[in-house]
Amino acid sequence: MPQQSHPTEPSHQIRPLTPADLEAVVDLSLLAWEPVFVSFEKILGSAIFDLLYRPDWRAAQADSVRKYCFADGAEPFVLTTADGAAAGFVVLRQDREESLGVIEMIAVHPEHQRRGHGRALMEFAVRRLREQGLNLINVTTGGDPGHAPARALYEAVGFTGLPLVNYYLADRTAQ
Repeated sequence: MPQQSHPTEPSHQIRPLTPADLEAVVDLSLLAWEPVFVSFEKILGSAIFDLLYRPDWRAAQADSVRKYCFADGAEPFVLTTADGAAAGFVVLRQDREESLGVIEMIAVHPEHQRRGHGRALMEFAVRRLREQGLNLINVTTGGDPGHAPARALYEAVGFTGLPLVNYYLADRTAQ
């Protein structure tokens, strides 16, 4: 059965993220990234997954979103729908010495995926970083099945991927 797509929602706004937006952004990011962590656990197995993401990946990821959104030099933005609901977010950073713009985090709430919001956030991020005079833009993602939609989006916007591999070995006697 073909995957159903939703029409693009024309009424959205991308604006600077405020502290009042933070918990909605954390919540949507956990929903958006759940398939990624399911994929990680399948690939890594529970022994390695537990060592990397204990006691709970959700708590660690929520802390990471909070940290990245308001880190020194971070530029966080939220995409809101016509009714004002947070549907996605992106966090940008600049490395002026390297003329490098970095897309640190990006996520779209699952209920708002496949409606053009991810592309709108990526195009916004690229435009904003280019307006800052940066020559190179980087976004990092995983090579696992959970990250396949992200890779497709980045490639559709014009990014070129460089496959990297992380290897893990757990000390099974320590468990």
